[in-house]
Amino acid sequence: MHRHFTLKQFRYFLAVAELGSVAAAARMVNIAQSALTKSILELESTMGMPLFERTPRGMRLTQDGYRFQASARKVISSVAEAGDIGRGRQEQLTGQLTIGVTSLVAGYYLAQLLARFQRSHASVSVAVVEDSPQFLEHLLVNGELDLAIMVANALGDPQALVVELLTSSPNRVWLASSHALASLAEPSLAQCAQYRHVVLEADRIEGVLRPVWTRHGLRPQITLRTSSLEAVRSLVGVGAGITVLPDFLYRPWTLDADHIEARSLRESVPNIDIGLVWRRGSRVREVVSEFIELAREQSRARSSR
Repeated sequence: MHRHFTLKQFRYFLAVAELGSVAAAARMVNIAQSALTKSILELESTMGMPLFERTPRGMRLTQDGYRFQASARKVISSVAEAGDIGRGRQEQLTGQLTIGVTSLVAGYYLAQLLARFQRSHASVSVAVVEDSPQFLEHLLVNGELDLAIMVANALGDPQALVVELLTSSPNRVWLASSHALASLAEPSLAQCAQYRHVVLEADRIEGVLRPVWTRHGLRPQITLRTSSLEAVRSLVGVGAGITVLPDFLYRPWTLDADHIEARSLRESVPNIDIGLVWRRGSRVREVVSEFIELAREQSRARSSR
């Protein structure tokens, strides 16, 4: 069976998936809401399955929709990469590139960027070092890494490092669909503090959020502190607790197919910033500049969707 898709369908689908609203997506891609609705319905008909669950709160991806979202992102990324053919330098880059990354960022930001760089510059030897933020900073300052991709708004020694922001991800509260707070559009921090929390101890994210609770005089009870994101998802999915985490980590389904809701918080909470980080004053070699430029292009492409 041959399925026929258009790039517009992929772009429209991604807009609705990321905004959760046909009206908002139509405004973003600058088409009529009825035309966007028709495009989504045609896409679902071609796929032979619903990609969205229609709810009073908007459009929510089904499990099949979530899998299709990952494929659609790859398609759009490949099209952008194809547009780079024949552009820029004609000489072939060679040399070595050593990139530092934390475990969370490796899973959610590095993969497509690294694959694209390696396809464009096959003669460059790339090594990736995964470690804790503290140790990556140590390697950067000592000149053992060319650059790192990491949470950038909680650096231990910001004066020694240069940061270029790639994306800023808002923090929201995650909770089970059956949780009492799921009925609220924007729960407050005080309301969230009344329930037990599951805390992710990774990439200094807790260090960004802890002062927020302190500033409001709140101290949530902790069910578990863990470095496992899947453990956090599973416990939230079964209603054993709630958590506050950035959107770039959000996935609406656990491994056991429990659904997780995400709600914006009523109060202002700092975003989690992901950025390129390198040693201040270091010479940026050509191969490093090329990687930085590709990272910038990927960041612009994501922000324009």
